[in-house]
Amino acid sequence: MSLSYRQPGVVLTDHRFTVPLDHTAPGGETIELYAREAVASDKAGQDLPWLLYLQGGPGFGANRFIGRQAWLDRALRDYRVLLLDQRGTGSSTPATRQTLPLRGGPAEQADYLAHFRADSIVRDCEAIRPQVTGGAPWTVLGQSFGGFCTVSYLSLAPEGLATALITGGLPSLHAHADDVYRAAYPRIERKVGAHYARYPQDVERARRIADHLLTHDVVLPGGYRFTVEAFQSFGQMLGASDGSHRLHHLLEDAFVRTPGGLDLSDAFQEQAQALLSYATHPLYAVVHEAIYGQDARPAAWAAERVRAQFPQFDAAKALAGDAPVLFTGETVHPWMFDTDPALRPLRETAGLLAERTDWRPLYDPARLAANEVPVAAAVYHDDMYVDATHSLETARAIHGLRTWVTDEFEHDGLRAGAPRVLDRLLALTRDEA
Repeated sequence: MSLSYRQPGVVLTDHRFTVPLDHTAPGGETIELYAREAVASDKAGQDLPWLLYLQGGPGFGANRFIGRQAWLDRALRDYRVLLLDQRGTGSSTPATRQTLPLRGGPAEQADYLAHFRADSIVRDCEAIRPQVTGGAPWTVLGQSFGGFCTVSYLSLAPEGLATALITGGLPSLHAHADDVYRAAYPRIERKVGAHYARYPQDVERARRIADHLLTHDVVLPGGYRFTVEAFQSFGQMLGASDGSHRLHHLLEDAFVRTPGGLDLSDAFQEQAQALLSYATHPLYAVVHEAIYGQDARPAAWAAERVRAQFPQFDAAKALAGDAPVLFTGETVHPWMFDTDPALRPLRETAGLLAERTDWRPLYDPARLAANEVPVAAAVYHDDMYVDATHSLETARAIHGLRTWVTDEFEHDGLRAGAPRVLDRLLALTRDEA
């Protein structure tokens, strides 16, 4: 039975659904999905169209808003909203180091997680849609990886969609993971250069921290082995609108003087632990490169392999000269499964997924070329997470898709620019722009 309750300005209802683990075997094993319905308090009794929100990731549950925060406030003017925890995330049969051993060993875990990509998520949405809308198509809002899922939705089940809205999430229809990261590292380097231009004092601060980590064995309070590569991964913050400022504040008080000399402060280490740990979203690391698999080529730790083509990211070489230490971005590496306690038990599972070669296509270019669903996409012109060139190629391949290309926001424009981003996309689909 669904449970309803209130927060300021909104009525919330918890929903749970049962869906097949493998949608090609509907009579087989099932898993449970969780979603939270939100409707404006003054419209709770009205028959409103539905908007399904697909979170970025992979591996993150849907936003846990309080009241009518961020873009939700704008959406609630027109829609009844369903915030879905995609399979394996949040409360939807979570996949973690604690739960995955129930499947068996690494081989069984990898086979299980092969069903946790965009195509399965789309099939989940179609399985629950009749229960939610009575069979009516709904509007889908996909942020980042949620946008990847939305393009899969347009490919696999466009009949379920009234409208599709995508923010920072138009994927390449054909690129292998190698192509994704080969385009990503120069983009990341530009973001780091812009950060150092804004905060030139951070060049020396980053070098001091990197040198300390290369010469000391540092274990963070939660058991994370803090290596120089882990420190460089703080660059993931630079893809957010306020990320450069947050990185600067993190670096400015990294050291304190102790009886044994300068050491990394407890405060810095606590913040580092929170930034580095995958305990809340392990699926992100385990299946990250699998989201690009569409053929017989394995991902084979693409981000790690491609990084070797960009020696400027080698911190030891930078410190041997006078070059700045470069941060990295949204990349997953095998060493993370050694340093992070939340990932260590899943290293072999992740390795098996990295070598997998039987991926099914996620997108149907012919069907997208004949698309009739109104689609609008926000493309952030120097998005650190999703390559804008790839996005615009895909935009041209989807019939009728209208883009809003902007440099006003970073990848988190839906959060930073709410409600204006959602307003703009809705206007594009309604020919009001």
